[in-house]
Amino acid sequence: MIDSIRKRITYANVVATLALFLALGGAAVAATHLPRNSVGPNQLKRGAVTAAKIRKQAVTSGKLAPKSVVNGKLAPNSVTPGNIGNGAVTTAKLADGSVIARSIKNSVVTTNKLNSGAVTTAKLGDESVSGAKLANGSVTLAKLSEDVTPLVGTLKSGQTLRGVFDVGGIEVVRGAVSFQFPLLNPATATLLKPGETTANCGGLGGGNEQTPQATAGNLCVYVTETVGSSPGMAIEHNTRLGFGLKTSGSAAEDVAISGLWAVTAP
Repeated sequence: MIDSIRKRITYANVVATLALFLALGGAAVAATHLPRNSVGPNQLKRGAVTAAKIRKQAVTSGKLAPKSVVNGKLAPNSVTPGNIGNGAVTTAKLADGSVIARSIKNSVVTTNKLNSGAVTTAKLGDESVSGAKLANGSVTLAKLSEDVTPLVGTLKSGQTLRGVFDVGGIEVVRGAVSFQFPLLNPATATLLKPGETTANCGGLGGGNEQTPQATAGNLCVYVTETVGSSPGMAIEHNTRLGFGLKTSGSAAEDVAISGLWAVTAP
């Protein structure tokens, strides 16, 4: 029987059989053993990378090419806190308008997931940031632009606050002015009579002379109007939060002093 089989084996049969095994084996290897880094963005279908496909903390800043994260690459709710390394999301990694509400799970964006200043206006879709998207305490001073910081902190160096005052009464009367935003440190206070100026208190500017001037680190109080016979006035309790005013006159008449002030942060 073996002799009979041997008679039927030909060179063509052997070559065909070997070719079949090699073809099947090669396909299996190709399907199960991909070379390192062989799968790139062009090989992925839209929405192919879902939360289940990403190992926790696998996506770090170094794994993302600049502007590589766009809407079409993210399945809805695919980005969860466990899939993002701390500080991985920087402004360079986000395409303009790529951050929209449906791509973000509620409370996913916490303060440690964002680099300082990473979220700019261009990176946000219209009405994409709602209260539900922000974790409690996620918006800190470091995450806000410099223009917003004075609203919740101290007045920035070189910024100026301005206001008016009007104090009066019989004999000694005291009043106080509170700054809209506190200073880091108290400014040097100067009281100026009508028409007076100094090197640090340049006078009243603007078309109607209603823009008092003060250089950095100075509080300038400009008297513009007085009522009574030579009323006196002094600045008291000058602090980083505001200042006090005291007027003095005779017991026989009312006195009043009014004017404008400006303070510029040191």
